[in-house]
Amino acid sequence: MRQRTYCGVPDAAYAGKPVTLCGWVNRVRDLGGLLFLDLRDHTGLIQVRPAQENVEHREVIRGLRHEDVVMVQGRVQRRPEGSANSKMTTGQVEVIVDSIEILARAKTPPFLPEEADKIQEDIRLKYRVLHLRSEGLQYNLRLRHRLCQSVRRYFDENGFCEIETPFLVKPTPEGARDFLVPSRLHKGRAYALPQSPQIYKQLLMISGYDRYFQIVKCFRDEDLRADRQPEFTQIDVELSFTDEREVQEIVEGLMVRIFAEVLGKQIPTPFPQIPYEEAIRAYGSDKPDLRVPLKIVELSEIFAATEFQVFKNVLENGGAVRGINLPGCGGYSRKQRDDLVEKARSWGLGGLVYIIPTAEGITSPAAKFLSPEQMLEAVKRSGSEVGDLTAIGADANIQKLALGLGQLRLWAGHHLNLIEKDQYQLCWITDFPMFEYSEELGRAQAAHHPFTSPVLADLDQYENEPLKIRSRAYDLVLNGHEIAGGSIRINRMEIQRRVFNLLGFSEAEAQAKFGFLLEALELGAPPHGGIAFGLDRIAMLLAGADSIRDVIAFPKTTAALSLMDGSPAETNAAQWAELGLKPISGITKMIQDQIDEDTQK
Repeated sequence: MRQRTYCGVPDAAYAGKPVTLCGWVNRVRDLGGLLFLDLRDHTGLIQVRPAQENVEHREVIRGLRHEDVVMVQGRVQRRPEGSANSKMTTGQVEVIVDSIEILARAKTPPFLPEEADKIQEDIRLKYRVLHLRSEGLQYNLRLRHRLCQSVRRYFDENGFCEIETPFLVKPTPEGARDFLVPSRLHKGRAYALPQSPQIYKQLLMISGYDRYFQIVKCFRDEDLRADRQPEFTQIDVELSFTDEREVQEIVEGLMVRIFAEVLGKQIPTPFPQIPYEEAIRAYGSDKPDLRVPLKIVELSEIFAATEFQVFKNVLENGGAVRGINLPGCGGYSRKQRDDLVEKARSWGLGGLVYIIPTAEGITSPAAKFLSPEQMLEAVKRSGSEVGDLTAIGADANIQKLALGLGQLRLWAGHHLNLIEKDQYQLCWITDFPMFEYSEELGRAQAAHHPFTSPVLADLDQYENEPLKIRSRAYDLVLNGHEIAGGSIRINRMEIQRRVFNLLGFSEAEAQAKFGFLLEALELGAPPHGGIAFGLDRIAMLLAGADSIRDVIAFPKTTAALSLMDGSPAETNAAQWAELGLKPISGITKMIQDQIDEDTQK
């Protein structure tokens, strides 16, 4: 076979050269006297034309169907004057056929790759092989490849060692349900698939490996969303003898490298650092989208002496009054304002109070309850100008108020077109709470994981008030998405035992669940810390995709089903018996019924 030329490569410089093309039939265009074949591979399309006098070649091309696989040998020539196609990289040339061979026939496909975006997702997932041929997924997965290669080069250059950790591990509580793998050799016992390599990378630091990284699969049996999968990929990183700033500087260097090599973009460093409490107060989120140029402002002090009963009751019950400027919304009609109130209620707010600066003065539907001085100060603090609108919310539950106004802020960013296209904003969120209260458990639980180091001064001061203790954790946020999270770890046994005690673990329980880590800590552990990136999510954001399913070759549905291969699959009784287990009657039928239902929606 003559050396192959990719379909998207030939240009005007190839004119007169012989080429061998291999690919899929994208389309056959029969214009009577003129006959064209558009041939496609992963690099693009090229126009192929049989010689006018060659009846055999013309008949072969007329008989081709969508997605047939063919090999064409021929010669590149410039297209006739006026027939170039500027939308194709090969649009200035065409290939005149010397020979054509059908390598494989295709049955009529359920959809064409270029039409995949118009097809229901369940059908696309069932025929994933076809969807993967589309230009969009070809771009996404090759971008993901470049991302992975950039990560590996960067860490290798910076002295990190890539080390694999096990996939069959001891079940440990890490915040989500484990996928269990029953043992055939040790009946009644099971491995778990790792939710992350967290404990193992800490053991590697204790073992003296100093700098570790891994691009690794992780598994969590949890309810799924557009940006979740039961199996996902992490960029896992850990360092010894380090602190928060060193970890963050290494991460910032990585992100600079990724953006330069994958997107050809330059991003500034250092990234802004926002304490958790400030993020919640100013942005209504611990993963703020900094592309939205708006902040939530505190107005409680302004209305401290108000007689407006709504605000008064909230403030007397320990709540807050906060507002946000909505640029250009001052001219909203009564209906538009009412519609926005309904949206606010769906976001958990009880309602909204509006204050509108105009050329004639300040007005508000609540003007008879608020003094002119209060309204003027609220407008000044929110930054509203003539033509804008200050929206105010109040609630005794400050967290609920913050999250609701955060949703209003995001709505404004998108609905009012405040976000610049192709903009990327990164920031660090720091000073997270070490613990959060669990209604289900009736006590504190780890907000991150139980190996995160607390701020030791807080631990000493607030041991009897654990919800006030801050952790040495940090998250990296990109355009409103958390893309990485990490912390400095506990490296001293006495601190780890104090944390386990605050989490309600008895000494026996801690030993049973984490004994191998505790024993390692007693053998001399260096101060260490690290971070884990969601590689799928980063790829999604860089590719401009809507879901991580668009950057994973073979994803599952939101019901954790693979419609393409039918997994999870029915397992026969003999296989269960080998594991010392019995199948629950009817379960396999339920699984198959769910697969059939998802396929036929």
